[in-house]
Amino acid sequence: MSGTVILVHPRRFGDDRGWFTECYNKQKFEPLGIDCEFVQDNHSLSVPAGTLRGLHFQTPPFAQDKLVRCIRGKIFDVAVDIRKGSPTYGEWVGVELSAENGDQLLVPAGYAHGFVTLEDNTEVTYKVSNYYAPDNDAGLMWNDKDIGIDWPLAGGAEPVLSGKDTKHPALAEFDSPFAYDGNPMKLVEIEP
Repeated sequence: MSGTVILVHPRRFGDDRGWFTECYNKQKFEPLGIDCEFVQDNHSLSVPAGTLRGLHFQTPPFAQDKLVRCIRGKIFDVAVDIRKGSPTYGEWVGVELSAENGDQLLVPAGYAHGFVTLEDNTEVTYKVSNYYAPDNDAGLMWNDKDIGIDWPLAGGAEPVLSGKDTKHPALAEFDSPFAYDGNPMKLVEIEP
């Protein structure tokens, strides 16, 4: 399902003690289009609400598929199509992921990824299909007008950014190394 951004709604089984869920099960996820091999798990803590991380990706041959979930707090998670020649090039989709809803977002290679925290002390974990490669670490400007992401920042406040995230190029300055695979971007929801 290349080109497909997948919103996963894992089922929770609960009782008076709480709940249980399978966050990832290769046998269940593969037939639903999540057939990448994950090799690394990442975990971030963002203390202030309004922390924005992105828009990030790794270039080939170290491109990464990401399966993102929020384990504490709440985020607005975004994927931007950066596959050269795609009819949806530069378009984005965004969803709310939270500890409460338990949803996850698959962001395929060929997409820039970013999120903004909507609550203090938010933690995000994500599986990736390739190891971190500093020389292939890249990004796009979070507020690029050509992309036009509608970030839900309280009262139009400026986000809390890393120094690195203030220096990424705009989409118009970017020569994408990602090829279009014939599948325009779409958001698909699944429940494994």
